[in-house]
Amino acid sequence: MVCRKILLAALCLAIIPCFHLAAQDAATGVQGLKEYYARYFPIGAAVTPWNLRGPDSLLITQQFNSLTAENAMKMGPIHPQENRYNWGPADSIVAFAEKHHMRLRGHTLCWHNQAPAWIFRDSTGALVTKEVLLQRLKDHITAVLTRYKGKIYAWDVVNEVIADDTSFYRNSLWYQICGEDYIAKAFEFAHAADPDALLFYNDYNTEHPAKRKKIIAMLKKLLAAGVPVHGMGLQGHYNIYEDLTKELPASIEQYAALGLKLQVTELDVSVYPSENGRRQKRPDEPDVFTPDMEAKQVKQYRTIFEIFRRYKDKLSSITFWNVSDRRTWLDNFPVVGRKNYPLLFDRDNKPKKAFWTVLPEEYRDAL
Repeated sequence: MVCRKILLAALCLAIIPCFHLAAQDAATGVQGLKEYYARYFPIGAAVTPWNLRGPDSLLITQQFNSLTAENAMKMGPIHPQENRYNWGPADSIVAFAEKHHMRLRGHTLCWHNQAPAWIFRDSTGALVTKEVLLQRLKDHITAVLTRYKGKIYAWDVVNEVIADDTSFYRNSLWYQICGEDYIAKAFEFAHAADPDALLFYNDYNTEHPAKRKKIIAMLKKLLAAGVPVHGMGLQGHYNIYEDLTKELPASIEQYAALGLKLQVTELDVSVYPSENGRRQKRPDEPDVFTPDMEAKQVKQYRTIFEIFRRYKDKLSSITFWNVSDRRTWLDNFPVVGRKNYPLLFDRDNKPKKAFWTVLPEEYRDAL
């Protein structure tokens, strides 16, 4: 009998973490991250229509009070042909956010990736002129923002135009055809279509000093010219191996000094080091979430959120890029076929150890 009691007790201890969040909710009325961070900033997630049904939808409504469309509002998916818009997936995300009284960010109006091929070319396949491309950009932005006016409070207008190498601007087709002018025009078109929307420039590696210097120079130039840029989106694609203790605070301070609103727009913490370029997963390459990875991720998330809380007066939103480890864009980037574990919830949508370490001190002390 004693052995059975010991075994039962051990079993109970083993399953407590899986139900800890639900038990805590029932005891305190606190439902999740959105409540834990109510006095700091909204907490969001990037979603697809697939996330809005089944177990993901429950996790989303319990944990988050802000949404971003991961892909559905990008130019290629929402405007696949010149005279055809694919509104359905984006509309479903808007409807879900409205139903559950969630804030909604729009992503993204002008980007070198996931742009439809037709926008850059004429009927013969030749590149269009600058005038034609800018008119197409205006038509696209006007149509999208008009449809969602009053429903989307902030937009990532221009995405990732700064080069990672020694060049200043990324040598995209946007840049090859229009020079840098398309950047200012995108913001102007967006502001004309929805004067109440907050308009953001969005990029990754914003904490890297060399790239940060170029981004700040571009933003200063746009602001000096009166271009309606209202905010800076810090994507926040970090990993467990980098040291963020110096450059992340420095970045927040330097971008905030421009007078812009700051939001962390695409947060995750990869369990693998950074890599340049796509490659296939090697047969001997493991993709399991090891105890060492877990420990490093717990430490990194703790550091990141300590910094975020320190700058709560400068950060107006934090958005995770995807909902849980069940499916994340890092599963196939940059290594095709390699599973990643970058979020606070595991493949069963249960909170990981990192979840508990990101909570503000007053809640961690009480748990």
